[in-house]
Amino acid sequence: MLYQSMSTIVLFSALNVIVLLWAGTLSNPFKALFALVRELVSTPRFFMLFIAMGAVLLLNKLELQFEQNYFMFPGDFTPVIFQLEGFFVKHVQNIFYSPWLTPILAYFYLLVFQALMIASIGVYLIDNNKPHVYATCYTILINYGMAIPFFLLFPVNETWSYPAAGVAFYMLDVFPNFETVYRPMSGLNNCFPSLHTSLSVSMAMLSFRSGNKRWAVITGISAAIIIFSIFYLGIHWLLDMLAGTILGLIASTLGIYLGKLTHQKAHSSLVYKRISG
Repeated sequence: MLYQSMSTIVLFSALNVIVLLWAGTLSNPFKALFALVRELVSTPRFFMLFIAMGAVLLLNKLELQFEQNYFMFPGDFTPVIFQLEGFFVKHVQNIFYSPWLTPILAYFYLLVFQALMIASIGVYLIDNNKPHVYATCYTILINYGMAIPFFLLFPVNETWSYPAAGVAFYMLDVFPNFETVYRPMSGLNNCFPSLHTSLSVSMAMLSFRSGNKRWAVITGISAAIIIFSIFYLGIHWLLDMLAGTILGLIASTLGIYLGKLTHQKAHSSLVYKRISG
């Protein structure tokens, strides 16, 4: 079974990364691994940026533990969200639900989503598009860095867990052990903003400005499917998606700016060393 454990999820995510790298570049996907190692060794700025990206992902994990064990915020903003948007997610489910569609959308939500971020870095490494390599790392950093405070201070529960919304949790149809296997990675009240939306939008926006039209099509279609899946599966509210879209646009814009700036500085340092050497 595909979703038996995190091991199978990680394995299939890795396979997705390989397929996406090939589809996005029509090159040997393992070239990205060699390019990544070379860049980490030869460019201190990229090494530090890569470490920082790993640190913020760890921070997101620690936020869940901190929230569960130490941080007791008295507020629950789910009723406010529901009053503002009503039964939007329920209507989406009623219109589009189909048994054959559920496993496809669950696959995109669970496996394609995280593979897109890793593959984006790999695609730009293969393309030798270093500004976009840096931009992707910065964008991921900004997304998580801006979302974590909301998760702590503005808790909003997933739609299916709020009975008044009348939403079904279709993820359980294909992943019955979701709450025990995957939930430790995703807090029940970490809905606003939707990181699935913000990061998917971010990867698409970066690809649109990368010059790689093939990758732009892949990320654009994937982002649309992932955003649809957050409603269909009964996870996010409409306002989560809107906030995530805004976050994704901000993060990708800042990421591209910082990526170009970092590349210029790295290139200048390399030229200086060659001249002085």
